[in-house]
Amino acid sequence: MKIGAPRELWPGEARVALTPESVQQLQKLGHECLVETGAGLGAGISDDAYRAAGVSVVADGAALFAASNVIVKVRPPTGDEVARLSDDKTLISFFYPAQNPELLDQARATGANVIAMDMVPRISRAQKMDALSSMANIAGYRAVIEAGNNFGRFFTGQVTAAGKVPPARVLVIGAGVAGLAATGVAVSLGAQTYAFDVRPEVAEQIESMGAAFVYLDFAGGQQDGAATGGYAAPSSPEFRETQLAKFRELAPQMDIVITTALIPGRDAPKLWLADMVAAMKPGSVVIDLAAERGGNCDLTVADQRVVSDNGVVIIGYTDFPSRMAAQSSTLYANNIRHMLADLTPGKDGVIVHNMEDDVIRGATVAFDGAITFPPPPPKVAAIAAQKPREKPKELAPAEKRAQETATFKAQARSQVALLAIGTVLMLVVGAYAPSTFMSHFIVFVLACFVGFQVIWNVSHSLHTPLMAVTNAISGIVLLGALLQTGSQSGLVKVLAAISVLIATVNIVGGFLVTRRMLAMFQKS
Repeated sequence: MKIGAPRELWPGEARVALTPESVQQLQKLGHECLVETGAGLGAGISDDAYRAAGVSVVADGAALFAASNVIVKVRPPTGDEVARLSDDKTLISFFYPAQNPELLDQARATGANVIAMDMVPRISRAQKMDALSSMANIAGYRAVIEAGNNFGRFFTGQVTAAGKVPPARVLVIGAGVAGLAATGVAVSLGAQTYAFDVRPEVAEQIESMGAAFVYLDFAGGQQDGAATGGYAAPSSPEFRETQLAKFRELAPQMDIVITTALIPGRDAPKLWLADMVAAMKPGSVVIDLAAERGGNCDLTVADQRVVSDNGVVIIGYTDFPSRMAAQSSTLYANNIRHMLADLTPGKDGVIVHNMEDDVIRGATVAFDGAITFPPPPPKVAAIAAQKPREKPKELAPAEKRAQETATFKAQARSQVALLAIGTVLMLVVGAYAPSTFMSHFIVFVLACFVGFQVIWNVSHSLHTPLMAVTNAISGIVLLGALLQTGSQSGLVKVLAAISVLIATVNIVGGFLVTRRMLAMFQKS
């Protein structure tokens, strides 16, 4: 099959759906690749770079559509591009069928098969084709960089000779792929980072990144907002009011707010209202990643930088991935390549549009002259059901003291019981054991204690936690065996020597493996 990538016509779009690296993989599947001249210039890819990879460079879009069996794009096609399709062609691109019903009907009328990359189901097997996640990851990263460009202070706190610099406070609303990417970058830059999401299962992910999860005092608990397909579902009116009240409380404290909340097939929910912007400090920044769908902020204007009356900057750019076109094109081209690999099961260059396949069926919005959107639910659930995680309850001082007293009493009873058992065992052993037992027993106890303390207290920066535990055990064996080499028994000496050899091999091997692992993270 001939796979063609036209030049994107959307104003300001710099991405391209094929790269020289992805083309090499497609050629191994038996495909031939074409690009329109100048298609990759925005991403830093020249026509000559494509030619060097074995790609045919076509003079214009009309010629490319005519010569290609499969057309791969980034943005949804224009009406003129759809008119160039026919029943022997397949289009693969972002399409947003819920927002473009007329365009979808026009595509259906041509008889072409249409695969929407924004409709790839969020199941484990489809992660390699999940273009929304790839682009959201870049958008989240770029959002923090854009916020830093418009924010007049450091992200990280510093103590300098000229004075103390407080860290910036960053709030990320929505903990999907873009939100998690933004959270990770903000934390790495040293900001005090907070994140909110209606889905309870993301709290642990946020906290593991070093950020604080924002809990709500809601009668129904933190809302379980995970919908089918791995996306957030609409919130109830009661939950929404509680959510907005929390945001009003946080607004005066935040320097940077990054909103990422989107619900498939709907306009972006309004979460950061005008009164919240008015409550923010002058010089604060709001980055609205949902601007293309109407925005999460009341004051967002698509593709513009707006300054509010109180000096808050609101950024509503809709082309964050395109602002990093080289990286975006690489990831998107890989998503396209994986989709085409699934469409070419025989590796012979023949496209097989298997509508029984969950991924292909879910992403297909038009097939054999019929509209196939919306798709049926995938057979495999995207996210396992989880119990909502409640906000930890804060105890009153009297309750804390009562809890500490109860814990102390329980620990004391446990220790007394263990001491009593140990005393009884020692009395029994003293009465019936051989005279040499006590000397061996003392050696064993000392080996356990000394070996554990020596090895376990080694910093984990020199040793992985797993190696620390296994080396602690080996250290116990090694010390005990060394003490036993002075035994009068020949058998004991042999066994002690073997123990020394095995334990030494284990410890030395553990340190060598750890050193090799650490070397992977060292800069050359």
